[in-house]
Amino acid sequence: MNEFITQFLIESREFVEQATEGLLVLEQSPHDVERLDSVFRAFHTLKGGAGIVEFTAMEQAVHAAEEILSAARSGKRALTTALVGDCLACLDQVVQWLDILEQTGEFPSSVAKAKADESWLAAILEANPGVRPRVTTAMQFIPDADCFYQGEDPIARVTALPALLALDIQPVAAWPSLNDFDPYKCNLVLTALTAASMSEVTAHMHGHSGTCEMRAIGPAQSTPQALGLPSQARDILSAQLVLLGHATAANFAGFVASAGMTAVNVLRSCAHAETAALVEQSIGQSLTGNSTEPLRNAIAQLLSPSPPTLSVATAVSGKPDAAAQTLRIDARRVDALVRLTGELTVAKNAAGHVAKLAQEQGNALAGVLKERQVVLDRLVAELQESVLGMRVLPLRTVLQRFPRVVREMSVSLGKPLALEIEGDDTEADKAIVEMLFEPLLHIVRNAVDHGIESPGERAARGKPATAKIRIRAARQADQVIIEISDDGGGIDLARVREVARTRGVATEEELREMSDADIVDLVFAAGFSTAAKVTELSGRGVGMDAVRTAVERIGGRVSIESRAGLGATVRFSLPFSVMMTQVMTVEASGQMFGVPLDAIVETVSVPRAAISGIGAAHAIVLRNRTVPVVDLSNVLGLRETMRDETNTTLVITAFAGQVGGLRVDRIGERLEVILKPLDGLLSGMPGITGTTLLGDGRVLLVLDIGELLQ
Repeated sequence: MNEFITQFLIESREFVEQATEGLLVLEQSPHDVERLDSVFRAFHTLKGGAGIVEFTAMEQAVHAAEEILSAARSGKRALTTALVGDCLACLDQVVQWLDILEQTGEFPSSVAKAKADESWLAAILEANPGVRPRVTTAMQFIPDADCFYQGEDPIARVTALPALLALDIQPVAAWPSLNDFDPYKCNLVLTALTAASMSEVTAHMHGHSGTCEMRAIGPAQSTPQALGLPSQARDILSAQLVLLGHATAANFAGFVASAGMTAVNVLRSCAHAETAALVEQSIGQSLTGNSTEPLRNAIAQLLSPSPPTLSVATAVSGKPDAAAQTLRIDARRVDALVRLTGELTVAKNAAGHVAKLAQEQGNALAGVLKERQVVLDRLVAELQESVLGMRVLPLRTVLQRFPRVVREMSVSLGKPLALEIEGDDTEADKAIVEMLFEPLLHIVRNAVDHGIESPGERAARGKPATAKIRIRAARQADQVIIEISDDGGGIDLARVREVARTRGVATEEELREMSDADIVDLVFAAGFSTAAKVTELSGRGVGMDAVRTAVERIGGRVSIESRAGLGATVRFSLPFSVMMTQVMTVEASGQMFGVPLDAIVETVSVPRAAISGIGAAHAIVLRNRTVPVVDLSNVLGLRETMRDETNTTLVITAFAGQVGGLRVDRIGERLEVILKPLDGLLSGMPGITGTTLLGDGRVLLVLDIGELLQ
């Protein structure tokens, strides 16, 4: 993929995010003129970018949505919830295209095919010349072969298209003989012409099976003359280009202002106020940049044989722009710097190891060496913090997707919802931010589907009709805290007890001895669900256990606080970085291993007789709790060595709510390390999460506690 396309992808995604955020605000405040202008500019720039890279389908799709926004800006059309939904659907399609382009380096196959083969479009236009002047959108729809089993009627759907002008129905493949004919298999291609906009057609076809290709006809293919520019106006604009060609340093400002305002006035007199506003912006660009090029290009586009798609960049001002203070850095370069910092950390640990040996041997230089090692330790710590800071992203990157998600859930379930997000500027490691969406989505879905009552129930309980969901994020020391709370009914403890009993999650006796907090914690059991039925959002028995597993795999913790009738809060405690971690070294069969410090509950030395055999397994009773014991040498397939016959050393660990003990030969020291993921032949090895080097040069394998205890 060339750098030009890469830049197009980056900028397009930024404008999609800007437009999505603005549309969600406009849905609540449709008369926010400033926000509407911002969204319009985002769509306009998306269209311009697509035109530059010759991505015709994207250009036309965005143009259709831009028309809606243009009508709303001029007051000709109200910006309703349905129209906002149409624009959001357009952005969804754009994101899908961008994903395909980023993954393959090529335009989506359906789009490439549309550019190379317009036969279906030409055929239906040729067959219906009488309706051609009124056509704005053409569509070809190929339903899934098994669409009938999904309760779909493709012919009824297409014939109900708004402003339908023509319809052609053909078989996908030649019809089989009567003996081989399958009446339950759809074998249709439906091609239609309509006077409705592409956004209206997209909204009507939302949720269909199969494939659907659309083409914008008419305004998207019009010429400048069709925009209403008479020959006299074109002559005046041409004269301004001549004038600008004679501009000198002495008369530069006067020529630019004169030519620019003349062009603006001509466009306004021809009822093209929006295009005039763009030309007016190009005047500012020319004056600021001390060049006639921006204004000359803007006027030249109006006179070109192709449709004018003016795109005006933000003028440079004396105030520094926030975007100018950031740099886009290739992730591979950051990762390389992190690896180098990891090697420096190893060197620092080696210096500490040498200082320790010198001190043990009574070397006179031990004190000086130790002093220098302390300085090196401080400098490396500062470098680590700076380097890891390059890998961080604001949580806004993932949280900004939830207003759209909550909006769709609200519409789907008929529950009025309001989402509040606090602390979205909180930063965390890139790997953590990128994995957060799915766990957070599970929590929000459960809150909306199970926690939030129906409008009738809320009214009966004296609650506001609109329920609230709040996502709060904050940094606490080396932890990132995220809380998702709602003002619903909370967790029904009686229902949880009943489900746990009937599904064998816990016995009746165990349930009687459990506290309310323990009962709430049962929702994390695998396959546990209190849903009475399966819905599009939840009820499939997966979710909360997957949430806990995903969060704990990166060293985080999940907890729930429920208040009967008032709502529930789910709390994520996450490490700031997954690259830098603290480990405790342990020895088994003469080899050293690292155990993540945040997975360790305690270390104990117990009599060998305290470990009891339970079938083929072993366990110990620790503080009235049965804890399974895993021999680290055995589970890693190492040869056993001679051990103390009287006492055994155990490292008590916790993962996914389960506590287990690792039987080791010896406990070592605590280290702060930068983990290197396994690669090559070791890639994917179970039970190992990464490696680092010890001060004496030995490789330290850091254990994956979750894998070992399963």
